[in-house]
Amino acid sequence: METKTKIALITGGNRGLGKNAALKIARKGLDVIITYRSNKEEAEAVVGEIKAMGRNAVAFQLDTKNMKSFDGFVKTITDHLQKNTGSSNIDYLINNAGTALYAPITEVTEDQLDDIVDIHFKGVFFLTQKLLPFINNGGGIVNISSGLARFATPGSSVYGSIKAGVEMLTKYMAKELGPRKIKANVIAPGAIETDFGGGRVRDDKEINDVVAGATALGRVGLPDDIGGVVAFLCTDDAGWINGQRIEASGGMFL
Repeated sequence: METKTKIALITGGNRGLGKNAALKIARKGLDVIITYRSNKEEAEAVVGEIKAMGRNAVAFQLDTKNMKSFDGFVKTITDHLQKNTGSSNIDYLINNAGTALYAPITEVTEDQLDDIVDIHFKGVFFLTQKLLPFINNGGGIVNISSGLARFATPGSSVYGSIKAGVEMLTKYMAKELGPRKIKANVIAPGAIETDFGGGRVRDDKEINDVVAGATALGRVGLPDDIGGVVAFLCTDDAGWINGQRIEASGGMFL
């Protein structure tokens, strides 16, 4: 009997950590759906790379801040899957899409805080809720947190606090979805060299040096350090890992 290829959906898969994770997941033999907020060309380039590996891939537009669009998005991808695979279901959901906010408590505006809550918490919560009927029993959810939910650095009060909320939410997902054998875990990257937050960790040498000096392995993280961890959680080898926070930071601020 032929084993059906598993499918992973990763939000924000057109760049940075999301792109790296999408490619690593495809190398594990899964088909991949990625979302992008605005840069369709980037997303299609990632789709092309995945197809070159012999895996199926497709990209759809999604703004995870716009929760009113979720019903339409879910219908679009489930219709696509039903037509192309004979099933409307996926196996893994990776809630990766996000944006940064660097501002001291004294300067944060209500609109800025609302944006981070919507993108990083409400968006994650309700997109997962909408997709749960279409996640196969025995599948998995991977949420993305941050080292900033464990340690505090000035200017990240909102982002770090909301990511801490995502970590607790992940435990509730694991508990409530246990009867369906759906695992839920959260990965907390340390500082990574990407264009996230305007590329400040990558491009600001002073910040880069400080992070490297505070990390046991002596350097700043790269997307390659994270994508493989995400991909591992989308395999049967990780089937007994559930409700866990996995920090991939090279030993930052130990």
